[in-house]
Amino acid sequence: MRIAESISRLGTETAFAVAARAAAHADSGGKVYPFHLGDLNMPTSQNVQEAAIKAMRDGKTGYCPPAGIAPLRDALAQDTNAKRGTAYSMENVSVQPGGKPVISKFLMALMNPGDEVLCPNPGFPIYESQIEFLGGKVLPYPIIPAGDYFTFDLDALEKRITPKTKLLIINDYHNPTGAELSAAERERMAAIANRHNLSVLLDEAYFETHYDDKATSLVSLPGMLERSVLLYTFSKKFAMTGWRLGAAIGPKEVIDIFNKINVNYESCTCQFVQWAGVEGLTGDQSGAKKIVDTLRERRDVAVDILNGTPGVTCIKPNASFYLYPDVTDLMDRKGFGDDYDAFAEDVLTKTGVSFCTRLHFGRPLPGETRRYIRLAFSGIDASDIREGLGKLKAYAS
Repeated sequence: MRIAESISRLGTETAFAVAARAAAHADSGGKVYPFHLGDLNMPTSQNVQEAAIKAMRDGKTGYCPPAGIAPLRDALAQDTNAKRGTAYSMENVSVQPGGKPVISKFLMALMNPGDEVLCPNPGFPIYESQIEFLGGKVLPYPIIPAGDYFTFDLDALEKRITPKTKLLIINDYHNPTGAELSAAERERMAAIANRHNLSVLLDEAYFETHYDDKATSLVSLPGMLERSVLLYTFSKKFAMTGWRLGAAIGPKEVIDIFNKINVNYESCTCQFVQWAGVEGLTGDQSGAKKIVDTLRERRDVAVDILNGTPGVTCIKPNASFYLYPDVTDLMDRKGFGDDYDAFAEDVLTKTGVSFCTRLHFGRPLPGETRRYIRLAFSGIDASDIREGLGKLKAYAS
């Protein structure tokens, strides 16, 4: 068989390769501290589980509308309106089997071959993969440290815009750095999108994983509602990563296209999972609150140890469940220079700590001088965080 040429442009999520390397270390008898993959080792909220079981027993196991069941679409619209100051109805919601399909379908609906798409770098690798696979051109813009937080380099972003630039992907509350825009930066980002007439994907996967409960959205600012599609996912808030439930929320004319693509790709999202989502949004919220409280404790433990580790500095993010420590000095002192792979292998072999590096989140940009790793604390208990990062600290000393 002759493989399609387009497959050569399809990337992957390389964190899974790190997981395989960690598994091999475990198979050889070593203990692994799994900071590499952004899964959660907490159970889905009990009331959500029970809603899915009831829906199955009630016969909610067949096809349902491609756009999603009406109660879930309505609940998503109302929840989004309450938290973002919008005025969506269910007609603005297309239910998806997870958050990732929103990225692909946004590009299918709005990107023509050769169009330029701005996306964050470092950033979720599926952005670059899907832009290039579907025939677009990636315009990466940097994520940079700004004192005690990471943010988006808006000067660099605007300089990259050309007449061929049509789309902008924004992952406010960002993977892998936890970056978020300040109020002033958010206004400037909206002004850039409006001035250059860009259609925007607002990837807000970590909107609910916010530790001071003050998350705000670009969609609330003037001109952004009409040009933006929100990526919503149940995976993080309700520990539902494997359930595969998400949604696209945006202008009806674009959401109608999402629904047409749904018909062509998966027919519909699993019906009883959608009923579980209704319960998640409208039922008891104590399970979701417990997840955030647990993540906050883990974040604080990890940041304290990292900032006491020679050669390492770590910003404490207000959102997401990732840390992005600067390990430049440690890598230099250990003699690795820019060799991320050798460094990661040495740390895994000698400490059991498994992590992703800067290289897993897009091609490095010209002028980068600092070196970073990403630690996900969503899938590892606080006791193992202390133990694993304690070994990393001893390794660095």
